[in-house]
Amino acid sequence: MRVLSWNLLWRNGAGIDDLGRLVETHRPDLVLMQEATLPADALTRQLGGFCVRKAMSGQLYGPAVWSPRRFTTTVEPLPVASKFDLPVPLFRLIDVRLALIVCLDGLQIATVHLDHGQIANRRQLRHLLRAHQQLHAVIGDFNALGTLSLPGFADVGPRCATHRAKGLVPLRLDRCLIRGLRCTNAVSLAYGKSDHRPILMDLEPI
Repeated sequence: MRVLSWNLLWRNGAGIDDLGRLVETHRPDLVLMQEATLPADALTRQLGGFCVRKAMSGQLYGPAVWSPRRFTTTVEPLPVASKFDLPVPLFRLIDVRLALIVCLDGLQIATVHLDHGQIANRRQLRHLLRAHQQLHAVIGDFNALGTLSLPGFADVGPRCATHRAKGLVPLRLDRCLIRGLRCTNAVSLAYGKSDHRPILMDLEPI
């Protein structure tokens, strides 16, 4: 299964045409999106296939999934961050984030956009794994600094920095964690109109 994951950057970021070019070039079986504002029906009109998008509470954006084949989804609300987390949330919103779990070809894959807080994003991951114990992969924008250690999971995403922001060192925030699968190829693509690189993985059952 070829999986493409991309944080689109909701404000003036990547659009339908940008996604369409990637889909045409790389032919993914599954596209996972973070900060998606594009209506699901607009995506299916442009790309065909099937799409689900869920806006986060009080936000214009949220996670989305597209595939040329039918799939089912489940939404999992994640624990809210604390104001005492690091970095201190003076200039960032604390809100309820959602994981979107996709079932396709017998595999369960979650797309996530975790909190910037380093305690919170790890707690959100643990909650997700407790709530969905059959997950094969967690993919998306983890906002996590340093190593992530989840029992039974391997971090197989591209090893390069995937996020750039003005005044900050580029960071590897976009990850792909898998179990019961093998990754035969993992690459990062050009940023395009987003501040995140798309990441592309070829996954197969062990």
